[in-house]
Amino acid sequence: MDGRRKIAALLTLCAGCLAIGSGCNLLDRRPKAPPLPAVLPPGPSLSQVIDAVNNNSRQIQSFSTAEGELSGPGIPVTLRGTNIAFERPRRLRIRAGTGLTGSELDVGSNDELFWFWIRRNNPPAVFFCRHNQFASCAASRMIPMEPAWLIEAFGIVELATGERHEGPFERPDGQLEIVSIRQSPCGDVRKKTVIDRSTAVVLEQHLYDQHGRPVASAVAREHRRDPLSALIMPRVIDLQCPQAQFSMRVNLGNVAINQPFGNAETLWTMPTGGGWPLVDLADPNWPQKLGGQPQRQPQATIPEISSFPEAPRREFNRLR
Repeated sequence: MDGRRKIAALLTLCAGCLAIGSGCNLLDRRPKAPPLPAVLPPGPSLSQVIDAVNNNSRQIQSFSTAEGELSGPGIPVTLRGTNIAFERPRRLRIRAGTGLTGSELDVGSNDELFWFWIRRNNPPAVFFCRHNQFASCAASRMIPMEPAWLIEAFGIVELATGERHEGPFERPDGQLEIVSIRQSPCGDVRKKTVIDRSTAVVLEQHLYDQHGRPVASAVAREHRRDPLSALIMPRVIDLQCPQAQFSMRVNLGNVAINQPFGNAETLWTMPTGGGWPLVDLADPNWPQKLGGQPQRQPQATIPEISSFPEAPRREFNRLR
């Protein structure tokens, strides 16, 4: 795999971090959540489905959790205690690590740009790109989805009036499907959204590029109604990016919806400390500038289990 494809896989990893969580715990004895209310009539129209989905999503102005978990084939140690925060329109921050190794990743987006840092990436750097430059930079060709799509993976889905929607189609499993056509830096892409026929919660999202190839999928489950706001979000989201051969799971835990943040001043600031170089993906010469070796492409890799210290690897094997 050449440097650019590895960077693409790394970008997808970070995309996954903005989108999924951990698996079920066999010892989890939490009481079952009460059933969600029915909001759709039998045989709903397209406008009724769109209104029901948008009504819940548009009321979610922010959310946060300190109980998130990230896991997947590219993350040999489950990252528990992951901090995840979101605020409209596109502020997002995910910070994760372990008690033994410290911080392992920092992924975020503010009003100006998005960034990602993975401690064990080679080369070690904070990669970033300004939102208004994403469409024209190489990053958009490596991962043909806008960063805003990552937020949708958390269940904050809006079926925009400016897009073309078809359906709802009834699926073999009885659920409803909406097909949407949207614009992207690489041309028109198609999105399939699977919606519960009664509660209107978003169960699945599948994105296809202009050639009909699958780009990314997000499957949500364990939807929970927040007791304070009465708004609904999933607890667990599984993300897959077939072109990068990447999959990941995020468990959000108990999410606080529309509650104030305690550290809002620094929460949306890109990290610049730690001695890591800053790499602007919109700069066409960034591969040559990184490390000062113009003849070599950077080898951005996802760490394997063997690259982690012995103690965390033992903990990982114990938890499997």
